[in-house]
Amino acid sequence: FSISTYNKMWTDAQKDLDIQLRREREEFLQPEKDRVKVFKMLATSYIKYMQIFRNLETAHDQLVHRQKRAVIRQVLDGVIGRILEMKKEMVELENSEFHYIDNILEDLKLLPEDIEVPIPRYFIKEKLEVLQQREKILDQVLLNTGLQIQQPLKAMTFEEAIKVIQVAERARQGRCRAAFMKQIYLEEKRERQTKLQVQMGPNPDDAATRIQKVWRGYIQRKKTVKMREEEMIFLGMSLPPHLKATSVSQMYAGQVNALQGEVQERHEEDIKDKLREMEGLNIKETLQDQIGQCFIECRHIIGKFPDYPTEAAGGSMAILSEKTPEQVAAELAAKEEMALQKKAQKEKKEKEGGKEKTKGKKPQKTGKKEEDEGWKMGPSNFLSIMEEGSSQYKAVWQNRDEGWDFLQDHDPELIKEEKRGEVEEEIRVQVDELMQQKLRNLRLAVDGEKSDKQKKGRKSEKEREGRRMSNVMSLVHRTIDSLYQELVEEGLLIKAKTVNLSDYVGEYSYLGTTLRQVDIEPVPSLADVRQLIALYGILPLGSQTVHEKAPVAKALLLAGPAGVGKKMLVHAICTETGANLFNLSASNIAGKYPGKNGLQMMLHMVLKVAKQLQPSVVWIGDTEKIFSKAVLKAEEEMNPKRLEKMLPKFLKALKAQDRVLLVGTTSRPFDANLKSFCKVYQKIILIPRPDYASRFGKYF
Repeated sequence: FSISTYNKMWTDAQKDLDIQLRREREEFLQPEKDRVKVFKMLATSYIKYMQIFRNLETAHDQLVHRQKRAVIRQVLDGVIGRILEMKKEMVELENSEFHYIDNILEDLKLLPEDIEVPIPRYFIKEKLEVLQQREKILDQVLLNTGLQIQQPLKAMTFEEAIKVIQVAERARQGRCRAAFMKQIYLEEKRERQTKLQVQMGPNPDDAATRIQKVWRGYIQRKKTVKMREEEMIFLGMSLPPHLKATSVSQMYAGQVNALQGEVQERHEEDIKDKLREMEGLNIKETLQDQIGQCFIECRHIIGKFPDYPTEAAGGSMAILSEKTPEQVAAELAAKEEMALQKKAQKEKKEKEGGKEKTKGKKPQKTGKKEEDEGWKMGPSNFLSIMEEGSSQYKAVWQNRDEGWDFLQDHDPELIKEEKRGEVEEEIRVQVDELMQQKLRNLRLAVDGEKSDKQKKGRKSEKEREGRRMSNVMSLVHRTIDSLYQELVEEGLLIKAKTVNLSDYVGEYSYLGTTLRQVDIEPVPSLADVRQLIALYGILPLGSQTVHEKAPVAKALLLAGPAGVGKKMLVHAICTETGANLFNLSASNIAGKYPGKNGLQMMLHMVLKVAKQLQPSVVWIGDTEKIFSKAVLKAEEEMNPKRLEKMLPKFLKALKAQDRVLLVGTTSRPFDANLKSFCKVYQKIILIPRPDYASRFGKYF
């Protein structure tokens, strides 16, 4: 396909997105009491977003223009997050992870393949070099420790090597001599034919015979080639023509991927240097004037100079935010009120016992109000991202004439706008240091104050951090590489098998809605399981923006009988996202890092490496043994329950920005203590045995 095809695909996806956003504003803001109608609205929006997601992902993968791909990527993250929000609403509405929308697909004239969750290819492409380097390091460590055996190379003796060279050289000389003799034979034949023609003259019958001979030979060769191709296709040794066409398109896609990243990087640094030389001085003076004016206005309104924000708070960015001096004064007053409220809360805690009875009655009233009002869509973290991306598309790319841009090269003006922000951020750091000193001088000259409060606060913060880190001092000075190597040597960090999610074959259930109408709960299909793994495991781990803002589960449980592919799905999550795989199964950690301190150190090492080299997957096989009601005598030495109390703390240490997922697999969930079991695993996915359609479809 040409570049114009993917530009049109992007344009169509943006139009569909605008229509969908407009439809959401009209429908989702009004409360709705009919739960069936609500689910239909949510399912329809989910399907529409899935189609938009598929088109945007294809356009992002195939377009060469990096600035276009950056805009698409922003909208793409917003669409992924919105899909996860829709999924959350559907789960809360039906109290089930599995939904059956075959009747809605029939109304929209779509196939089940149209709602298959596509895996964005940029999850791997953007960090391909890093992943390849990490894989080499992992293989080397495994070889050094003897955990992985390298395939032995067959040694060849000196005489055998000489014999191979002699055979090859004699064959080459034979081919050259045969070609030379053939050339001599053809020249002699040509000379004989010319002599006969001169002696006897041209013969029309000979000419016609020669033409017939050439034509019949051509036709027969063509038929033979066609028959041979059909035979090879019939035997399964060659691809059909329509599959060969896709392989050609894949080759073109590979060429496009090679071009991506090389087109724009040539001139970015040059443009940044020119901006720094030409506009750097003006930016510095403007920032100093703005910050100085803010000092004067605050002094005039509040009566004193403001405290300069720390680097963590944003520095001068916090001062120059879109706030008037009156708003700044209101914020300071609010902070003082908060301090007073905290003191008052301590006094109120003593009287909480009498208020608990009255508080217990209030939720019942609110629940009745909610039932009367009906369902209403919750607030979204991704609508603003999608609207911002759409407005950027309309402002820059919608009506842009690209007839001149045949090579899809970068746009210098857009790069200038992007790099101008980076240059301004670099200069802002220098300006902050200068203005902090200027603020100290102003306070000393005007108010006669010394700003020591901030310094004391910083010291106390450092002291607190030092106390927190005192428990793990043995790991503070160690590098990530050394921790990574130790975890590999201990067998806690393992190599994931290369398995794609598409390899988990399973057909869609076409009778879900029909069975529910007869009050029969259908068995989930393997296609539904594949979809949940993509939504809860792969998409959040692959995108940082989605993981920070979307409703994400920290822990995932795959429950099902033996042999249904639970481990395969764990490896598929790692393959599709390029994640590290940590194995904390009870059988794997038995005898390693003994004692409570050893266990804490092990989990701290895993957490530190997993966060630093994210995304990461922490896998616990036979996880029911950790939460078992009673330990079997044969497993007492293994001590499987040693992680039971530490796992909640492990999950609590994971923040929104940490792309780390805990995945447990079990074939006997009923053996576990359900209270602590369900407290750790927020999402439980039931994996059934393959049905007839899935087993039959495996071979076709």
